Amino acid sequence: MTTFQPQTAAAVPVPLQLLVNGEQHDLQIDPRTSLLDALREHCGQTDAKKGCDHGQCGACTVLVDGVRINSCLALAVMHDDQEITTASGLASDGGLHPIQQAFVERDALQCGYCTPGQVCSAVGLERELARGEPCVTSPLGADAVEGPVVEFDDDELRERLSGNLCRCGAYPNILDAVRDGLTRSATGSRT
Repeated sequence: MTTFQPQTAAAVPVPLQLLVNGEQHDLQIDPRTSLLDALREHCGQTDAKKGCDHGQCGACTVLVDGVRINSCLALAVMHDDQEITTASGLASDGGLHPIQQAFVERDALQCGYCTPGQVCSAVGLERELARGEPCVTSPLGADAVEGPVVEFDDDELRERLSGNLCRCGAYPNILDAVRDGLTRSATGSRT
């Protein structure tokens, strides 16, 4: 009796350029490599965390051309020559991004494992609001207001951040930090 031996084809590494936090990385990687694994294992960006590796926890959230994504669900080859920003790439001019600063001041973390993803998600949310994306908590239908009406009340913030989980349960402080950070960003204040 013969046993079935599956045939596996060895993946041929492909050239790839990732622009991560303003630094270009020229790579030769397996085309099946997730963006998260490329960031962590090939670019040295360990602030994007591997939590569930199924797109359910948000610990791996990064910004790609300013849009937040779960990097564990994306193949690195999909993001050749795109601008990728992790939480460590948000600080500028020697200071923290307003949302990062608010996380520190509001003590919006406990173990901190989810924090980089939470921060990237909040910055992505900030950009969604700036683009005028419609509220996700407003009613739809004939009575709905036409046009991009976006208010970041607590229900809207909770819904837009619902893809980022915190096992420690720091949600009240996270919500306060995001609200403070959004307000600071809107006014151009760092403190």
